[in-house]
This record gives sequence, C-alpha cells and structure tokens, in this order.
Amino acid sequence: MNLHKMLQARAAEGRPIRVGLIGAGKFGAMFLAQAIRTPGMHVMGIADLSPDRARESLRRVGWPEERFAAANADEALRTGATAITDDAAGLIAADGLDVVIDATGSPAAGIRHALLACEHGRHIVMVNVEADVLAGPLLAERARAAGVVYSLAYGDQPALICEIVDWARAAGFDVVAAGKGTKYLPAFHASTPDTVWGYYGLTPEAAELGGMNPQMFNSFLDGTKSGIEMAAVANATGLTPPRDGLAFPPCGVDDLPAVLRPRGDGGTLDGKGMVEVVSSVDRNDGPIDRDLRWGVYAVFEAPSDYAMRCFSEYGLRTDDSGRYAAMYKPYHLIGLELGISVACAALRGEPTGAPEAWRGDVVATAKRDLTEGEMLDGEGGYTVWGKLMPAADSLTLGGLPIGLAQGCRLKRTIAAGAPVRWADVEMDETQEIVRVRREMEAQFGAARPAAVAE
Repeated sequence: MNLHKMLQARAAEGRPIRVGLIGAGKFGAMFLAQAIRTPGMHVMGIADLSPDRARESLRRVGWPEERFAAANADEALRTGATAITDDAAGLIAADGLDVVIDATGSPAAGIRHALLACEHGRHIVMVNVEADVLAGPLLAERARAAGVVYSLAYGDQPALICEIVDWARAAGFDVVAAGKGTKYLPAFHASTPDTVWGYYGLTPEAAELGGMNPQMFNSFLDGTKSGIEMAAVANATGLTPPRDGLAFPPCGVDDLPAVLRPRGDGGTLDGKGMVEVVSSVDRNDGPIDRDLRWGVYAVFEAPSDYAMRCFSEYGLRTDDSGRYAAMYKPYHLIGLELGISVACAALRGEPTGAPEAWRGDVVATAKRDLTEGEMLDGEGGYTVWGKLMPAADSLTLGGLPIGLAQGCRLKRTIAAGAPVRWADVEMDETQEIVRVRREMEAQFGAARPAAVAE
C-alpha cells in the first residue's frame, strides 16, 4: 500500500528505478503510457527489433520527442531521457539499469533475456508468459541464485490471480479454485488465422486496419492462451490443473461459488485447489448474466460455522451450503498496471507472482489430422493448440510443449485432438531454448505434485 510513497521518495532523492523495456508492442506501449507519469521511474532504454516502431509507439502514447532522444544508454543515464535500440543484450548490460521487462512474446527471446538479466544482476519482469510456462521454474531459481527478482507481470491476468489467491490465504482461507474468464465454445479449438475474425465479429479488412495480428488473437480464441496462463498460475500458487484440460464451464460472477466447487458438493471440479477458466457464453453462444470475461476470481471456503455466518452477514454471495464464497476483480488493465511489478521488484525485492514449482504444462494438440512431413506453426496457428495438463502427466506422456511447437517437422501422422510428443517431431536439441527446457524438466520433473484433495 506504500508503493507510491516509496516511488516519490526515490524521485526526491534523484534515484529513480531505471527500467529497460524489450518489446514495444501493445503491452509495452501501455506500460510506456503510464511510466512517463510515474514518479521515481525512468525508462532508460527500449529495445525493439524495429526501433522505428518503438518511436511510433512512444508518439502514439503521448511522449514528447525530446524524452526519447538519447543516443545511447550512457546518455540516457546521464540525462534522464530514453534511448531506443535494437540491441536487447546491450540494453540489459547497460550501466545503471535496475529492471528488465520482457514483453516480446517470443519464448526463445524471453528465456535468453531472463538469463542475461540474471548474469548482469537485473530484476526481470516477465510479460512473456509463453517463456515462463516453458521454463519459468528454472528461470526463477536462477534469479534467486543471482540475488534478483523474477516476476510475473502485474496487469496481466496470471499475476492478478496470484494476488487474489495470496489475499485469500493470508486471510486464513483455503482456496478451492482460481482463474479467469474468457469467451469459449468447443469449436474454437479448431480455429485458425483464417477463421478467427468471424468469431470476433470482425472482417479481415477491419482487423488489418486495426493492426491486429490474426495468429496472436487466435491464440486467445483457441484455448492456448488460457492454458498457458493457468499453467503459470498453477506453477506460482501450487494450485492444480485439471487432468483432462480446462473445462471452461459457463459461469457468471454470482454463480462462481456453486460452479467452482468439487463435484461431490454439486460443482464441476475434480477436487479442491484447482485452476479453471469460466466462459462468458453458454454452449449455444448465449450470453451469461454478469459474466467475468475480462476478470479474475478465487473461490474460497469458510473454515468454520462462524466464518459462514460472517459471509452471510456481510452480503457475500455463496453456494447453497453457505460454505463457498468468491472474490473477483471484473477487469484487468494489461500494461497500464505493469509499473506495479517494476516497483515491487526494485523497491521491495518481491515479485507479483513467480513460479515455485512445475505443476502445469501446456502440450501441443492437433487441430486437425496432421501428416508426416508437415511443419508445425506454433501458438495460434493452423496446426496445433495448447492443452493444459498437470506437469507430471506431460512428462509421462513426453508431450511437446506448445512453446516449442513452431518450425519443427512431424515425423509421423497425428490424429485430430491427439497430443504431439517430443518423439513425433524433428527437434534441434542444441538450441538454447530446447536445452533450457530439457534442464527444467530434469530438475523439476522429479518433484511430482500431490494428488488433488477431494
């Protein structure tokens, strides 16, 4: 509750938090819109594959030209301006930098930048949840060993879910379920970049005019992004992924306690302590009353009859037993809230969520019948979507993580709906991203999570 005062103190002392942003896309641009208004925070440099795109993002969010006129990081450090570069490694190594934000969306880039941040003693805020789910437990351990913070990105739903889970536990409640909302229909799993805009009610021309990336938006639609985000939450909170993947039950906020409880109590869960995503539409594409499409939630349990009476006295909506209640946040502001992670890491030495174990994984799953010799095209593409499962099941299966399912060739046919395995693809095991993932599997795969409590 004191971050603003701490930031003001840093500003008054002339010691702002010096930040390096890698990736000036939508998430990065939203952060920049607020960072210029935040006391005690100096965006020392921005690295993007297209420096001109980064400059255009700054203009679009209202930065005056003189604020990003520094020729390099050294000049930025001296003058308080911002340097633009295409050299992410150079930015991470720049003198005076405190925090690195990876907002690239590339698992390979995210892993490389996190390792460099550890090497140079920089805190790392990982907007790149794809990289986090591929190897986050190992990256977080490397950061701890280096004496720096590895953090999920506040404003994105996984960190907000971690916050609400922590709130419930710190208040003495057991968390029964936690997750987010989205729009879901079973047909979405087969969606491709060619069909995605129809589901969003857009024409391809309107989407192109808006600068929307069809493969990225398709990842949100086909279930992959939901699986990735819930794996990140499971790894950071100790909650358990469903054995057969996310069920996406239709549910509004008033029904969260009734729907997100164990089956033995009339709900939809395998047991207590689960992650799950709720749908904002029913299976006929009809609207759900008071849906949670943009928000996050946690369902928690009254530990005593007295607590149950308090739930009733203070107006909490519960299930019919009065035992289960929910707390939720209806919206999230993406990059506009990202400065919270930066401030927590630099001023408190704390993450806004970080993986502690490997409990959830996201396995590439065929969208259609795939033939030998086909090239997989990764998250949001034409060939596979990402299915959430417990990490132990993924390891036993030999499942190919969705973060590696791009640019690799199939060695055999895969039926629609079937998982893709490491053994099914040609993979260059010398790549850094593959080596890091294999190391993570070897180190964290031995720690099998406990069974779900009934």
